Order: sequence, then structure tokens, then C-alpha cells
Amino acid sequence: MKIELSEQQFRYLLDLVYIGNWVINSTRENDRIQEYDQVESLVFSHCLRHKMSKLVELYRGELIPSRAFADGGIHEAIEQYEDVVFYEILAEELAMRDMDGEPLTRENYGELMDRIDAYLSEFDEHGTDNISVDLP
Repeated sequence: MKIELSEQQFRYLLDLVYIGNWVINSTRENDRIQEYDQVESLVFSHCLRHKMSKLVELYRGELIPSRAFADGGIHEAIEQYEDVVFYEILAEELAMRDMDGEPLTRENYGELMDRIDAYLSEFDEHGTDNISVDLP
């Protein structure tokens, strides 16, 4: 298969491939899905032919994203996404808890969304400052 990209599009593709592999493999430690690592290595290997060699490095015989790439702001994008997802999941879980485990129906959907919105507003204003957990 051949894909033609501009230099800028290729640079965006590097970000997408890195983020995708990060989501899939970053928490897997020794149980990484090697096929995704291999695709990442293949895509990043093209940096050598496109004057982007500083974005790739050799590690244990594999081409991987370089420290310069990883330190170039990509993790800030990942962290921003993780923060949004964290607060959205937390708001939904708390809203569901407040509804005493009622199954979601058309009739109570509005109530659930109102509760989620209220939690999200609270988190936007105060982060986790007002959350407390009673531990035994």
C-alpha cells in the first residue's frame, strides 16, 4: 500500500501514531501488543528519509520515537485528553451513584445529564478540591 502525504501531513501522522500506540500500550508494561509497536517503528522509520531524523532513534535494534519527539509537546496533548476524560468519567459515575443505581431510561436521562453537568461545572471551578472520600 502506498499513501502520499505532504511533509506536514506526515508530521501529523507521527503524532497520531504515537498517541494511538501510547493509548494501547503505555499501561501494558511487559504485555505490550507488539504489532502496534512494529507499526509505530515502521511509520517513524520514514523520518530518516524526510529530514526528520531527530524525531527517531534506535533502541534495542528498533526505531522508536526519539526523546526529542516525546519531549516536544505530545505528552501535554495526551495529558489534556486524560484530564478531560477523567473528569467526564468521574462526573458520570457520581451522577449514576446519586441516582441510586437506577437503570438509565428515557425518563431519567435528563436528570442524569443535569447531574453530570452540575458535577462538570463544579470540577471546572474547583477541580478535585471539594471531593472527599471517607476511608475506614
